[in-house]
Amino acid sequence: MEIRVSPNRMQLLALKRRHSMAVRGHKLLKDKLDEMLRRFLELVKRDRELRAAIDESLAQAFQGFLLARAAMSSEAVDVALMYPKEHISLTASQKSIMNVAVPSFSWSFERQGDESNIYPYGFAYTSSELDSAIKLLSESMSSLVELAEVEKSVELMASEIERTRRRVNALEYVLIPDLERATKYVTMKLDEAERGNLTRLMKVKEMVRERGV
Repeated sequence: MEIRVSPNRMQLLALKRRHSMAVRGHKLLKDKLDEMLRRFLELVKRDRELRAAIDESLAQAFQGFLLARAAMSSEAVDVALMYPKEHISLTASQKSIMNVAVPSFSWSFERQGDESNIYPYGFAYTSSELDSAIKLLSESMSSLVELAEVEKSVELMASEIERTRRRVNALEYVLIPDLERATKYVTMKLDEAERGNLTRLMKVKEMVRERGV
């Protein structure tokens, strides 16, 4: 993008101010980008840790359900799980990471009857594998909610990082070089005009001196 300006001193001052602001803005955006990348990598690391733990936990839980179906009839498993004892209450809000609005989830369990008992059935006609699977799912809920929060945060941070990177590149490779070229052009034109004025002034002085003689 070529910046077209009139070669005068006011334009030169304006160009220098714009160049100074662009350089300062580029530094601020670059610092912001570096910090956002650091926070982003922390989120990605946490996302991988949560996903690995949840995958392992859910795999064990599903295996427990399969073993329970092998030890019990399908109808017995369905009846045991027909009326869940726990109900989850989830509240969604927002928090800011480097001026990026990301989700923040808080949740709680509401249990019927005995608060310490998470099983929606008696133990007389169920297998221990079903108990283990239910326990694993209950314990995984906290990590699942955090994983949803972290993954959405990673997605939003990635979009903001890409936008910020485009702004940094536009300043570094387009606007700042264009301002420098325009400043150089105006400075060159002003220097040429000053040399021309000086030459004319010297000629005038020489003519005055000759006439005076």
